[in-house]
Amino acid sequence: MTQNRRHQRSFALQILYALNFDATQTQDSLRLSFAHFWDQENMDAQPWDSYAWTLVSGVFTHVNALDAVITQHSRHWKLARIAKVDVSILRLCLFEILYCPDIPLKVAMNEAIELAKDFGDDNSKTFINGILDAAAKNAEQHLA
Repeated sequence: MTQNRRHQRSFALQILYALNFDATQTQDSLRLSFAHFWDQENMDAQPWDSYAWTLVSGVFTHVNALDAVITQHSRHWKLARIAKVDVSILRLCLFEILYCPDIPLKVAMNEAIELAKDFGDDNSKTFINGILDAAAKNAEQHLA
């Protein structure tokens, strides 16, 4: 059976989290890492056709734009001071909000909160929700 999008988001988040510790990552090395962990995860879909790959490659490609949005809405917090897992969740969700028009805003935000509950600390979901709420309002104003 094909893993659902929640499972694929969780998988993508783990790959994205690891990227925080390797600033020299290239698209080619990212593909190798993704394929390696994909095989270990025993997924039944092809890695390059998966939603997880869409998320990982999309965040990798747009990381500077995503970080700019996080920085714009994280008042009093520098990006380097935000927990790496929280940054990874924010990047993933913002990629969905900004670059995946088929994903409803509320779905992307709810999934980010679920990831924060599973992987973050006690403050993660509140912090992430605050930044995403501000970013979502800003995105809606630009679309209106």
